[in-house]
Amino acid sequence: MRAPPPLIGQRRPAAGGGQQQVWTLVSKISLLCCDCLCSQLHATPCSHTEAGVGSVVKPVCVWLPVEMSSAEQDGSQFNKFEKLSWRPSIRDSGSKKRARWLQARRIFSPSCPNLRIPNSGHRCVADSTNLYVFGGYNPDFEEAGGSENEDYPLFRELWKFHFATATWQQIRTEGYMPTELASMSAVLHGNNLLVFGGTGIPFGENNGNEVHVCNVQYKRWNLLNCKGKKPNKIYGQAMVIINGYLYVFGGTTGYLYSTDLHRLDLSTREWTHLKPNNTPSDLPEERYRHELAHDGQRIYILGGGTSWTSYPMDKIHAYNLETNYWEEIVTKPHEKIGYPAARRCHSCVQVKDGREFLTRHNLDTLKCLFLLNISFALFLLPEVFICGGYNGELILSDLWKINLQTFQWTKLLATMPEPAYFHCAAVTPAGCMYVHGGVVNMFGNRRSGSLYKVWLVVPSLLELTWEKLLKTFPHLAQLSSLQLLGLGLTHTLIQRLK
Repeated sequence: MRAPPPLIGQRRPAAGGGQQQVWTLVSKISLLCCDCLCSQLHATPCSHTEAGVGSVVKPVCVWLPVEMSSAEQDGSQFNKFEKLSWRPSIRDSGSKKRARWLQARRIFSPSCPNLRIPNSGHRCVADSTNLYVFGGYNPDFEEAGGSENEDYPLFRELWKFHFATATWQQIRTEGYMPTELASMSAVLHGNNLLVFGGTGIPFGENNGNEVHVCNVQYKRWNLLNCKGKKPNKIYGQAMVIINGYLYVFGGTTGYLYSTDLHRLDLSTREWTHLKPNNTPSDLPEERYRHELAHDGQRIYILGGGTSWTSYPMDKIHAYNLETNYWEEIVTKPHEKIGYPAARRCHSCVQVKDGREFLTRHNLDTLKCLFLLNISFALFLLPEVFICGGYNGELILSDLWKINLQTFQWTKLLATMPEPAYFHCAAVTPAGCMYVHGGVVNMFGNRRSGSLYKVWLVVPSLLELTWEKLLKTFPHLAQLSSLQLLGLGLTHTLIQRLK
């Protein structure tokens, strides 16, 4: 018997044909509506006379490019590492990277004196306002909270990181929180955090196969009572929600690895064990700690492996929802670098189809595309991003994307500030990815509590204005909703502050 697997304007061509110039141009864009708000806060009149679509304040104004500081004009707003704080400093790095990572600070306050964030095997999800982090593992007694952590070496906790104020807060919930706290699967469905599977201590001996639901608005856990044939008690599986169905693939019991595919109808709460029409030899290899993506018609498996192997990315398996067949898709390599390294225990996020994105951002996004001379057709292509992981020899720090229509791999210039695996990542609806924690040194068995972010898409003009507003007036969250309404903020933006 094997031991259980471990847990846990117009663009000018840039050098090499890249698109760095796009980010430099975007970094020069600021919005006059932000200046209008500045005028209100300083009790000075606003001089703008035409209403602008999508502006975040009531004073009439138009969206116009205006001059920023020299540090912002050189592209450092998107092209450098920067530690977030209440008033983040913008320093000149001279970097030409396409995307930047930002380390978010740990904030200790009387309301959360013991922020236990160096961990691995946890999961995170994000909405427009918060990053939610659940579970995790850390064998270091002191880092894991010492005698105060009744669940040592696990974390039976749900935390949130508030984007607008860059603060952590532990969420005190009601109901029964799951005890399988490592290598579970998690997804955010509306206001509901769905958690499935995972393992407790000892690994592989205390696995789960229940669906736990936490409403992050009302802060209450519930066990989803399901019928039908449940998946085995597993961990390291991956799951996605497509059209009201929850799909779960792979995982391990701690001794055996799986290629099983299950589907949960979220309306009837009935499990179905899907049995594809392929011959056994045409099924994907058994695996755990892989990731899933989808385009509405197919489910794609990215990476994963076992204790002794990691699977490559030159070919990926895709389950066709209509034909009930697994298909093997040959991907296209990066022109100069080739394919991403084989990996497991990596993170993966998917930027939703551009058509859905545009329903939220409307004209300001279209204007941004126009300013940057970006093809609208190109913008609609769904893309999936992977970063970090472990290939059996090295901890990885690279960032790649694959297009789900062309299956072209592209390596991004940005790299994670510290290589990590067993970390977690989530993307906001606006296209900003947050990466947290993970194992950063396998020999010292050291884990990280760092939080980074990187923009995966060109931010909309609304997001650019919002970030600049928060930097200029970091204490906006301390104002009442009535005061914020009086300043002209919309209800949606006020919700992001609270």
